[in-house]
Amino acid sequence: MRKSGIALLLAGFAAFSFTLGAQVRLPHLIGDHAVLQRDRPIHIWGWAAPGAHLRVRFHGQSVRAEADSLGTWSAWLAPESAGGPYTLTVSGDGPAVTVSDLLVGDVWIASGQSNMEMPLRGFPGSAVVKNADQEIAAAANPKLRLLVVDRKSSDFPQDDEPDTWTLCTPETAAGFSAVGYFFGRDIAAKENVPIGLIDSTWGGTPADSWVSMDTLGTHPDLQPAFASRALFADRLAKADAQIAAEKREDAAAKSAGQPAPRHPWHPDEVSWIPAALYNGMIAPLTRLSVRGFIWYQGETNSSQDRARYYSTLFPALIGDWRSHFAQGNLPFLFVQIASFNSPQEDWGLVRDAQRRTLTVARTAMAVTLDIGDPNNVHPADKQTVGARLALAARHIVYGENIPYASPLFRQATTELQPDGTTAMRVWFDHADGLTSRGKPMDAFELAGADHHFMPAQARMDGETVVVSSESVPHPVYVRYGWMGVVPDNLYNAAGLPASTFTSEPDPQQ
Repeated sequence: MRKSGIALLLAGFAAFSFTLGAQVRLPHLIGDHAVLQRDRPIHIWGWAAPGAHLRVRFHGQSVRAEADSLGTWSAWLAPESAGGPYTLTVSGDGPAVTVSDLLVGDVWIASGQSNMEMPLRGFPGSAVVKNADQEIAAAANPKLRLLVVDRKSSDFPQDDEPDTWTLCTPETAAGFSAVGYFFGRDIAAKENVPIGLIDSTWGGTPADSWVSMDTLGTHPDLQPAFASRALFADRLAKADAQIAAEKREDAAAKSAGQPAPRHPWHPDEVSWIPAALYNGMIAPLTRLSVRGFIWYQGETNSSQDRARYYSTLFPALIGDWRSHFAQGNLPFLFVQIASFNSPQEDWGLVRDAQRRTLTVARTAMAVTLDIGDPNNVHPADKQTVGARLALAARHIVYGENIPYASPLFRQATTELQPDGTTAMRVWFDHADGLTSRGKPMDAFELAGADHHFMPAQARMDGETVVVSSESVPHPVYVRYGWMGVVPDNLYNAAGLPASTFTSEPDPQQ
């Protein structure tokens, strides 16, 4: 009797477990308040009992799906125009799942490190967003929906993430990417459609962590990413002792009534593992139909060991994401890192690598040299960053015939001057109305065949700049804005600042 009772209990538990396992489940990306991508096939997927037969209903559409042997199922709905709110229902052998308040619009993924992560409320105690209180108070926006992806490092690609969509309110916007919010706000206003913004960011992380192992492991030119990881691992061996020493210094300063000494920043080691953030924070998004990406990263890759291969790594990252999302050449709009005083790092090389990445189709770059903060790696003016990204989106993605790009280096030619000296003339694209706004142009340098750059004098000549230096009588190369903090700037008539550049074919040599 006792054994019989236990057997019945176990059988009931097994049946209950099977029922739970058979329940239809959707990914968190497809939940209440989500935005589904307009004008493209809408992908709906999830999990159920192996072999389960399902029906997906949405806005008058009804399609069937069947779970495979592992319980995964997938369905495609016909494209929809912008609109909503709508309800999605998935029914099968068990209880139906219903998702409410869905909008159809454009979905943008915002990713990168801390300057994209920095929320509207700023980083308390270290960085603020310009006019943050006013921006937060005015952030209620029914056209915007927000999703913040939880920080997660993983050794293998994840198929779901734990976070859910929210309405855009002052409370939710305060903790959301400021750049992402300002970008989405501008696009929603101009296009008059719902915008879904996904914030998948982690401060202080290298691009190496955001690329899948599929690319890192098969691209010979990206092997330095593993060498950089090895160097970082060697440093970690002394990290505990270093942190302990810093705590002793802090305690000594406190007991002496002195201010706490400044210590170097210590990155989160799990976020610096190659491919780890792709696995944990991008892979779960790849089955979602989206409009495109905005990206702000590069500061961490300015270290001497990492800057050298950024010109290979960054375009590889773009190709990697496009391959995994499998939606063609999705627009990839990115921010060139701003001015910052960091003499031990190679910010010029990273900024130039970002400029060269514009050869990749359907990309655009927002230059921010003029709005950086020399003493804070997190400049306050995130509104301008979002607005410049939105300009690029409005032209490249939404087809508006508007100026959207900064003056970009086209070519440099040498010419003999009337006084017998040799100068270099720099030609630009997107240079209508080129101006230095009456300020000295102190960011130009010249070099001979030895690649040894020296400060140079520059003067405007129409929409070109003529650069010369007594220290370099036979110039071969010219560069601009290579220093960490660029003192002044060139602008075009649209008010967009010129990008860092060098005319060297390969500035790493």
